[in-house]
Amino acid sequence: MNKKILVPFIAILLALTSCKTKEKPSELNYIQNVEEIATQVSQNSTQSTIQKGDQLMIFVSAKNMDVVRPFNQQYYAPQNSVASPSGSSNTEKLYTVDSEFNFDFPLLGSINAENKTLEEIKTELTRGVSAYVKNPTVTVRLSNFKVTILGEVVRPGQYTLTDINPNVLNAIGIAGDLTMYGKRDNVLIVRNINGVTTKERINLMDGSFINSSFYQLKQGDVIYVSASEIKEKAARQDPNTNVYIAIAGSIIGLAGIFITIFKK
Repeated sequence: MNKKILVPFIAILLALTSCKTKEKPSELNYIQNVEEIATQVSQNSTQSTIQKGDQLMIFVSAKNMDVVRPFNQQYYAPQNSVASPSGSSNTEKLYTVDSEFNFDFPLLGSINAENKTLEEIKTELTRGVSAYVKNPTVTVRLSNFKVTILGEVVRPGQYTLTDINPNVLNAIGIAGDLTMYGKRDNVLIVRNINGVTTKERINLMDGSFINSSFYQLKQGDVIYVSASEIKEKAARQDPNTNVYIAIAGSIIGLAGIFITIFKK
């Protein structure tokens, strides 16, 4: 058998595999111009404001805990209450922000949270409690800060974020990062504020995205990572392509064996 027989087989194999390309390494890197914008990070990391429906976990502590008991009345269950497996009571522990951005706090009455951050609410409560207690410590955090992450991430789904000031990178990290097929230069964020839906696409490869108002996440945000052209092409190609490649490889291997045999 002539060696020229191998030529068509090699041509077939190259044609079948030509569509299998890899993304350039640079396309997998985030914030490629980080040196240029690093000094802007601290200047632009503003905290998200409290939204309607947010559930606040608030706890007041002091050297003498009996003194702050009235402010933590929701944390003290009646004697006939049933404790949960974790040791805490099943008494309601949350302060829900109503449609007017208000919530009621023991002794201090109605607190308005409109356009305020968790840190600002903490400062306001600390000031109010200080009128009754010396040197109180107030802790405020959200218990229901949820975002949904879909598309080309390792673990898509809905997540409850516990960070005081969560951002896009925090959320993507919790979801296990983007897959190798995720489009890093076109991540869609959908946001609903008071019934108004807005959206923005950000480029994770360009550090300037930290200046976007969508960098810091808000309650209920949806992050969607589109698939790259490589995966889209793979989804459209003939599902038997891998079989064809395997057959072509086998034929080439057999051809090589026959050449070796006829040479002898």
